[in-house]
Amino acid sequence: MNDQNLYNQEAYKKFVQELQRVLQGPNIRTVDLKWLDPKAKSTGIKTKYGSYGWRSAISSRIAPKTVYLGNEHVRLPKPSSLQNSIVAQAPEELDKVLHLLRTLPICHIRRRMGENDTFNPFCNLYISEADLENYRLGYMWGSTMFKPKKRPGPEFTMIHIPEEHPIRQQVLVLPEFNINIALGTDYMGEDKKGFLRQAMWTADQKGMLGLHAGTKKVTVRDPQDKLRTYGVFLFGLTATGKSTWSCHQLGLNHDKGEKTLVTQDDICFLKRDGAALGSENNFFVKTDVEKDVQEAMYNALVDRSALYENVMIKSNGEPDFMDESLTANGRAVIQRSKLKVDIKGKKEKIYSKSINLPPLEELDGILFAFITRRNTIMNFAQKLTPEQAVLAYLWGESTHSFASQPAKAGESVRIVGTDPFIMGSRAKKVNQFYDIIMTLASNYPDKVQFMQYNTGGMGEIIQEYEEHGQKKKKMVRKADRVPINLMARIQRGDLRGTNEYEKGIFGTQTITKAEGKTLDEWDINKYYSQEQIQNYIHTLVEERRKFTEMIAEEGLKKEILNAAERSFRIDKSQKRKKVSVPGKPGEEKEEEKEEAVPPPWESKSRPKRGGFWRSR
Repeated sequence: MNDQNLYNQEAYKKFVQELQRVLQGPNIRTVDLKWLDPKAKSTGIKTKYGSYGWRSAISSRIAPKTVYLGNEHVRLPKPSSLQNSIVAQAPEELDKVLHLLRTLPICHIRRRMGENDTFNPFCNLYISEADLENYRLGYMWGSTMFKPKKRPGPEFTMIHIPEEHPIRQQVLVLPEFNINIALGTDYMGEDKKGFLRQAMWTADQKGMLGLHAGTKKVTVRDPQDKLRTYGVFLFGLTATGKSTWSCHQLGLNHDKGEKTLVTQDDICFLKRDGAALGSENNFFVKTDVEKDVQEAMYNALVDRSALYENVMIKSNGEPDFMDESLTANGRAVIQRSKLKVDIKGKKEKIYSKSINLPPLEELDGILFAFITRRNTIMNFAQKLTPEQAVLAYLWGESTHSFASQPAKAGESVRIVGTDPFIMGSRAKKVNQFYDIIMTLASNYPDKVQFMQYNTGGMGEIIQEYEEHGQKKKKMVRKADRVPINLMARIQRGDLRGTNEYEKGIFGTQTITKAEGKTLDEWDINKYYSQEQIQNYIHTLVEERRKFTEMIAEEGLKKEILNAAERSFRIDKSQKRKKVSVPGKPGEEKEEEKEEAVPPPWESKSRPKRGGFWRSR
């Protein structure tokens, strides 16, 4: 629990009041991208493509040093001792921020998030000019947003002072005042996520739901040869393939009018009618891109408009996107309009003119796809019920890889909604997702689909052992990775409605045929014994149970807890436990009876449609 005495609400209010006066000071000038362009490029490296690159001292977000200064509903649920220390010293640091804003030369860049009629936050970035290399921060971030013009707000403020001493490196967030402050870091991602984090929190307060998910529109031909257009949401932790599959063309038949149009790759705001408002004009992507696998992103990266951060640029001016010897977090701002693929020898643009997805009633359907990356017994595609989709959102799970984190290889990592930017109760976000999803599934039972895709592999075995008193791991057998063309075929078939599914070991519908072709070679029984499979299932269930109990402490709906209980029945290894209900120690819940009447989304009498909405 938070120590309530650490939070000084009066000090925060006093800071905000004084800040309004300080930001009018004579040392602060308002500039635009045209003014920033030459100043930023003068400190960068020009590449052979005419694009520019820079290097930052800090190459990733400082999440462990980020705190939320607000009421009890928006604070970190389990702050570390370091974060508590930052909170305790925040009033003093805020006074220092005011001093620096009065003293240093500051430039102000005003841009707009979103392109709609209802929610377009105006984003005001204030950056120190004390170091000329800071101009790239405003230039790169400003390039992801829209020009400000008359639209509904709200107003957001971000203050970025990289010159603060590294020992006082921190990010202070005042959610209720729409203020974010980054100190002692020169990573542009702090500006991007500062505004987007604030926008998601604000959207939640307005009855929408901020999602860490990519979106796209896909047009396919169903088995009756009719063109259908679907909105697709892609949830996924970093490095699971969210951006890859947001931009992938899936091997669609363009001659027959099939196509994918990218709308967003990172953050959107889900409305209760199924519409999704986009946030960014251009994308800030990870650059470990291979041309053959991520053609559209690669073409945008080698365009002269690309802006690189921490990308290896060779002495001849050639960027090497796969060389991560200096940092494993190479990034770039790419123009949405430069996302192109080769179709019959001609480069065709694949971006949607609108960054928004329309309401569900204007589409043939929507697909919520949860991307995970596991390497043992997880099937490559599972069809989910609405309840199971809520659980997928709750658990937001993937695994650490042997390549990136050997010490944690094979261990599960879980982040609610795969969204590390949630302010306040994570359970509240899950509850909101539940309400929206259940309403959509009830109102449009033939137009909403839920999937989980595993972009990892199958067959991995990692052995733990002890050496010199230390626990270590070694790879006994590597996973067979899911081929990109197979994953494309699976997703393509799901959209067209040509795949086949049956009940699997996880209690979900598991894919058996992708566009008429069996997946027999990926039968988990060819990789593991029944005992091994049951051990993996037992471990997965116990991990999910523990995580569910932790989030339940923040106020999960009873319906979600009951759904989690039902999902745990896949573990046949021992007598089932119960998810403990906060505030009722020792109280046992009664065994829940199976529903006698199927919910509306499983109705046998519902009308059948073409495409993936057809009953199987």
